[in-house]
Amino acid sequence: MARIVVLMALRSHLLAAAHVGRYEGIHELECAKPLRDSIPASSLTVLDRGYFSAAFLLGIESKGDRHWLIRSKKIKYTVIEKFGRGDELIEMQVSPTALAKDPSLPKTWLARRIRYQIPGFREQFLLTSLHDPKRFPAREIVALYHERWELEQGYDEIKTEMLEREEAIRSKTPDSVLQELWGILLVFNLVRLEMQSIANEEKIEPTRISFVEALRLIRNEWDWLSVTSPGAIPKRLATLRRNVKRYILPPRRKRSYPRFTKLKINRHNWKKTDPANVK
Repeated sequence: MARIVVLMALRSHLLAAAHVGRYEGIHELECAKPLRDSIPASSLTVLDRGYFSAAFLLGIESKGDRHWLIRSKKIKYTVIEKFGRGDELIEMQVSPTALAKDPSLPKTWLARRIRYQIPGFREQFLLTSLHDPKRFPAREIVALYHERWELEQGYDEIKTEMLEREEAIRSKTPDSVLQELWGILLVFNLVRLEMQSIANEEKIEPTRISFVEALRLIRNEWDWLSVTSPGAIPKRLATLRRNVKRYILPPRRKRSYPRFTKLKINRHNWKKTDPANVK
């Protein structure tokens, strides 16, 4: 089995980088380490809390004015400075295990801790390397963190829409598995690049274009391009872009839903009880 870790631009769903590694015997955090060099300068990387690691996060902020943002686990810390209600600079200890693996790590490290609560939901805590409260207001950081769910939308576009919920790929050998996985990611990016070009022309966010309809139209055009003459390609691509523009979605509403486990559908028929026999 293979594990894929991707670096996705949240506001366009474009894949900036990806790494494919073994699933068994390798932690997801180890698999993600090769992607750190692909993180662009002057950027913010929003991560799931499973990536909480002093070595990993310090590696992100070590160069290029790069920053990180992550939901906090239960940690021990010392408050260094209070910026406001629920907003403070803290100091944490680097674990002895991490120091043993990498003696170059500092014994302590700093992070900004932000506490917030959305009405109807439980209290949450964020950690970030964006230490300056004037340059980076806490409310804006909270809003940025919730854009992380765009990553889940991107996963859904690949697994549900492109692969039609076929969780097992066709390839059998390691080399062919790698080739097929990279092919899937490449095709996804080609579709997303075309959607971004259309969004730039219309001056809208790429996420306002229906991925499902864009994928269907592009697949159809690819079939035609395989049998058409090279000279007709520019005209067909222009027609494609005009057609995709028909599927621009209205601006998203601000919605918030709690996380929950979906109930699996039982495909067996339930035994029905005749109401007339119920006393």
